[in-house]
Amino acid sequence: MNLHEYQAKIVLKKFGIPMPDFGVAESVEEAKKIAHGLHLQQAVLKIQVHAGGRGKAGGVKFAKTADEIPLIAKTLIGMKMVNQQTGPEGVVAKKVLISKPVDIAKEYYIGALIDREKAVPILIASPEGGMEIEEVAHKSPEKILKIPFGFDGKLRSYQILRIVKFMGWTGPQAKAGAEIIKGLAKAFIETDASLLEINPLVKTAEGEILALDAKLSIDDNALFRQSEIMSMYDATQSSSQEAAAKEFDLAYIAMHGDIGCMVNGAGLAMATMDIIQLSGGAPANFLDVGGGATKEKVAEGFRIILSDPKVKAILVNIFGGIMNCATIALGVLHAAKEQHINLPIVVRLEGTNVEEGRRLFKESHLKISTAEDLKTAAELAVKASKGNHGHSHQ
Repeated sequence: MNLHEYQAKIVLKKFGIPMPDFGVAESVEEAKKIAHGLHLQQAVLKIQVHAGGRGKAGGVKFAKTADEIPLIAKTLIGMKMVNQQTGPEGVVAKKVLISKPVDIAKEYYIGALIDREKAVPILIASPEGGMEIEEVAHKSPEKILKIPFGFDGKLRSYQILRIVKFMGWTGPQAKAGAEIIKGLAKAFIETDASLLEINPLVKTAEGEILALDAKLSIDDNALFRQSEIMSMYDATQSSSQEAAAKEFDLAYIAMHGDIGCMVNGAGLAMATMDIIQLSGGAPANFLDVGGGATKEKVAEGFRIILSDPKVKAILVNIFGGIMNCATIALGVLHAAKEQHINLPIVVRLEGTNVEEGRRLFKESHLKISTAEDLKTAAELAVKASKGNHGHSHQ
């Protein structure tokens, strides 16, 4: 789960990480209140969306006077940002962060993530902040320091000294920097983060070290432990399909093809998408209904697939291990009748109670073809999608 910059800053503040004063506005009135409350004569305004590259996309502006703050806020609230990260659909900014400007003397990068090969958290530091860390790693790998740390969120004192020296901090900055490093490692572990970045971390002209931006992503599997962070989930940043899927505990990702897929198990879902591609078609989505899908989950899965207007055919591929094929069949039939589905549906069932499942489909008189194996199923779905020009369901 991704957090907005302002949410990440609220979390990091609790771990003692210093940053310029800020407020978040959803309206011009709120922007005025923030400017007044923080006594701002100038401000930096940033749209709050789940995507990087806001500056290049025109989502970061500088207000030179107090009067300009609400005017700029007006142009940014409701702005739609489209770039490589957002995809062609783009994302809409509902909120804008208004922050006190600082005079920057130097920019740094500091972050933490899980090193999957070594299975440990690592802290990454670089005296070159402000740009893409991947770019720095590519051009000047010597400017990046990686330090593994424990799952207790603590760094050893020699590790902290090494980072401080690497960043070139001395005197009061060394002390402040050491506290920020400690806070970052602790925050990373205690929030169950998968990624935490402060880029840039800056030294101001007055010699203070502050976090100017923050990015925080939380491991979805740990959200049951993070109720406060869970409440920060912003459904407006996902497509309506993804938000509905989250509510029903379905894993859904929209793609650009026209064959809707409903599969149980992530690996099987990936394989199904590959086979559709191999058969000359293109999947419209990834949808994993999970191992214990109920009739309701299947119906909701259909609803989500059908809300995508590109879909011309649906492929259901269920391997009944834990699942009972008859339950799935009932779910599919229930959804097809309830939602008046006129699209061609191809079903491949295998496993527990498969004969009963197939019988239910045969006797249903719906536009449903069954296939014994996945290759045939994919070929049938591709053929159906090519023969069907657009939607005919209600």
